[in-house]
Amino acid sequence: MALGETAGGRKGPVEFASNLAIRAVIGAAMLVPYRYRVPMAGWIVSRLVAPLAGYSRRVKDNLAHVCPDLPEAEVKRLMRAVPDNAGRTLIEIYSGKGFTNRFAHAPLTGPGVAALEAAHAAGRPVVLVTGHFGNYDAPRAALIAKGFNVGALYREMNNGYFNDHYVAAISQVGTPVFPRGRRGLSGLIKFLRAGNMGGFLIDQYMFDGANMTFFGKLAPTALSAAELALKYDALVVPTYGIRQPNGLDFEVVCEAPIPHSTPEEMTQALNDSLEALVREHMDQWFWIHRRWKPEQTELREIAGKA
Repeated sequence: MALGETAGGRKGPVEFASNLAIRAVIGAAMLVPYRYRVPMAGWIVSRLVAPLAGYSRRVKDNLAHVCPDLPEAEVKRLMRAVPDNAGRTLIEIYSGKGFTNRFAHAPLTGPGVAALEAAHAAGRPVVLVTGHFGNYDAPRAALIAKGFNVGALYREMNNGYFNDHYVAAISQVGTPVFPRGRRGLSGLIKFLRAGNMGGFLIDQYMFDGANMTFFGKLAPTALSAAELALKYDALVVPTYGIRQPNGLDFEVVCEAPIPHSTPEEMTQALNDSLEALVREHMDQWFWIHRRWKPEQTELREIAGKA
């Protein structure tokens, strides 16, 4: 589940073996009815995969970096709950209609809904911004179910074998999808300029990113979502899929649009929006990410990025 930067990802013997193991878990889970499949995948990832892959340790380290006063009991709970949500998210994406059918009659909530409808009616482009929270594909599934045209920019997996079927899986949720990079971004821009909606994930570490903060710590962040919105007069709407207590359903919240200003101000506002929601639902954000990478601060200073 680690996200990578290489086009198509690596394809070696290690990646081949790793992909076989992942496909075996996914394949076994897909044999189980949806209502049991999702919690089963969460259990497998949180109890078996996370400790072996180092995900539990990474959750703990990230929390120590930005929430050092968090009680130990809560840290331990999150070390188990965060990978559980990640496992559920993965199998939901692979479940195709089992996942998307849950949004056929689900309402969209929040002050941004009316703005989205108005933009859609006027043919105005919309930049939808979310994070690795709840299930990050839930907003796309919900909006597509309501008749909106939504494309998404994704970051390719390190493992090229896994990347091939992962792209096929996210395409079941909806198309088009565009790989991060010059070619993919060009395709997304054309899609936006036609008056459609494009989805962006804001919460990944970017070495060349701007010096934004997240949870009060330096978190280099790409300005591309805000820059595209300004260039093409697109509405910017933070949109999230909040997992509900039953572990299967979602509330899709569309927040009020971010006012146009500078790319830096808008991007920090997006970071702040996500942070506020994460603080309300700490177990639903992907604390497995290496979001801050403080060890790279000196390298960024040398490169003139900090």
